[in-house]
Amino acid sequence: MNTLHSSHPDAPAIRKPIAGDIPLSSAVDPLVVEGTLYERLPGDAVHCFACGHHCRIKSGARGICQVRYNRGGTLYVPWGYVSSLNCDPIEKKPFYHVLPGTTVMTFGMLGCDMHCTYCQNWDISQALRDGDAEGTPARISAEQIVHLAAQYGARSVASSYNEPLITSEWSVSVFKLAQAAGLACMFVSNGNATRDALEFIRPWTDAYKIDLKTMRDAGYRSLGAVLERILDGVRMVHALGFWLEIVTLVVPGFNDSNDELRDAARFIRSVSPDIPWHVTAFHQDYKMREAENTDARTLMRAAEIGYGEGLHYVYAGNLPGRAGSYENTVCPGCGRTLVERRGFRVLNSVITPAGECPHCRTVVAGIWSAKRAPQTR
Repeated sequence: MNTLHSSHPDAPAIRKPIAGDIPLSSAVDPLVVEGTLYERLPGDAVHCFACGHHCRIKSGARGICQVRYNRGGTLYVPWGYVSSLNCDPIEKKPFYHVLPGTTVMTFGMLGCDMHCTYCQNWDISQALRDGDAEGTPARISAEQIVHLAAQYGARSVASSYNEPLITSEWSVSVFKLAQAAGLACMFVSNGNATRDALEFIRPWTDAYKIDLKTMRDAGYRSLGAVLERILDGVRMVHALGFWLEIVTLVVPGFNDSNDELRDAARFIRSVSPDIPWHVTAFHQDYKMREAENTDARTLMRAAEIGYGEGLHYVYAGNLPGRAGSYENTVCPGCGRTLVERRGFRVLNSVITPAGECPHCRTVVAGIWSAKRAPQTR
């Protein structure tokens, strides 16, 4: 069972998890409302377009995500609970160009539209697919989440931990209240998106992080997605005006070759050189136990490839203090350090609230003050 907690030691308890000894599906299935991101089909079937799978679901069946289901021609979607709730450093998401040094109230639910063998949150993402997973729901309201964010000084809220696209309706209900309270809102996603879902969340969502897991279609299919759909997701997120950051978990033997890293950097550059690219360290987890943990030299090699291909902001993560200067934000104009980091901590920041380098006045892409519109080139 997931422990619901905040990083603050005196955080109040959320309502008790409800699964207990009953089957998880029986605990989760009542916590739903009718969805928005679907259409009815003949014969009581439905077409769900919350994610790139575009599931056609017969009555009595579930989508690939396992948490959106059809009952009598109506699609029901998750609502009114969390599996995890934490007040995190925003750098943990990771967002390095959104309100650095602040905290974000982060909530997650259950289920996922992919089945990555190295998932670090598999106990909730695979909770209805893997009998060993122990994720459970705990009832909470959108109002409570926003109240907790304010109580603990968070500057933003994020839908994360499991795949937020499959719970878009719930995320928007939280984000509407969060925006009214002056908080920034963000998705931490695998990017297997549809235009319908992105347009649905866009009015309420400021920033979007996408995991670009591999540049090989065979690799993506082994994880449960299609490469071109993820690339389309990246393009759509950027075109719709979300602030976008991209993460690649560098897994030895899976996606760490120079050619593949270069392909990833070139693709990101083709969308915008201002998109930050985070190359982060893999550690053995879930079902992927044969690959070695990523070392600092591999991350620095990946970061050098990113800069060599013309990206303005490349970061090496998950190995605090071991990746040289690649944790820092550097001005693309004069090369001076603007935000100095170690792990999830900001040690020093001199970037202006308007997002400018104080030395040469180069505009640095990002969201540097609350509710500021992103600036990109």
